[in-house]
Amino acid sequence: MKNFKKLGLFKSKGRLYTESNNKYRTPFQRDRDRIIHSASFRRLKHKTQVFVNTEGDHYRTRITHSIEVAQIARTIAKYLNINEELAETLSLAHDLGHTPFGHAGEDALNECMEPYDGFDHNLQTLRIVMFIENKYINHRGLNLTIETIDGLLKHNGPIIDTRKVNSLIGLNKLKKKIYFKKNSSLEAQIASISDDIAYNNHDIQDGLNAKLLNIDELFEINFFKDIYKKYKNKTKKNNKDKLVHQIIRDSINLMVKDIIDTTLYNIKINNIKSVNDVYLANKKLVSFSDKFNLILNEIRFFLRINMYNHKSVLKKNESGKRIITRLFNKISQNPKKYLSKEQLKFDKYRSISDYISGMTDRYAINLNKKLK
Repeated sequence: MKNFKKLGLFKSKGRLYTESNNKYRTPFQRDRDRIIHSASFRRLKHKTQVFVNTEGDHYRTRITHSIEVAQIARTIAKYLNINEELAETLSLAHDLGHTPFGHAGEDALNECMEPYDGFDHNLQTLRIVMFIENKYINHRGLNLTIETIDGLLKHNGPIIDTRKVNSLIGLNKLKKKIYFKKNSSLEAQIASISDDIAYNNHDIQDGLNAKLLNIDELFEINFFKDIYKKYKNKTKKNNKDKLVHQIIRDSINLMVKDIIDTTLYNIKINNIKSVNDVYLANKKLVSFSDKFNLILNEIRFFLRINMYNHKSVLKKNESGKRIITRLFNKISQNPKKYLSKEQLKFDKYRSISDYISGMTDRYAINLNKKLK
């Protein structure tokens, strides 16, 4: 285990609204607990990862995906001896802003919201934790630490153009607290790359279980073929479940090892000695090696061609898009029927977007059936 404790965010700068510390939990434990106890997190169990929630009980949903991302992130953060509580919190929260029907639902809602600054699920996550989860007496939102807000905002890296952030969240609250153009923390970088590991591996596993992919196609990727060679004499090929589990397990382990090795190298060659060095680095420090980036690109291409563009998946996606578009149009005609005065007093269309994006798959399907 490498000791990079000086590079981790263990001391918080505080929250948007001042609160006293808790005797029994760190600020980052409290952030994690507020995420887990939120209604938005609970609703993720009925939101699409790849397969619509109604298609089966054993496929990943947004909540199981988020838990799996958090497990991977904790492993990496713990080895590097940085703040695993913060890495876990960011992982659990990273998909809170997703719409029903996955990225297809997001695309449809973004089209509906195009005249009103669009829709972005990453920024929607910030809207949820800062405004929409409204259960406290003294402030709006969950009042998470500055470090968690920073990590969620920079899930995909530094924010160069802040106009959309200003439109959807408002910059005044974040001035002098978030440095948009600087790198994100190591913990945030770990959460982001753990997301890549989780969805690439688990989408393959779900695709095989759904029979959209077959295992022989998977072995066209040398990375998976090489893993299989270790087990072909130990596991009968017709015992597919055990074989697939072992291949995905080894794949995740190899990716985690590569990230740790590459991150250690990046920290060394960039002479990273402090948290500020992390923020000022000219690239992400938590990354795959060039070799594994090529492997990931091959896996992504394989998934896009064989699974995401599969006719059954595309059919479900189109159905989800139609439902989201119809809900937006119908609710826009009579928003007072669905939204409170409190919700509508700020921005009609943004409030409708908040309402629809917060729906589960089944709620959106059922509401669409009821609308005439």
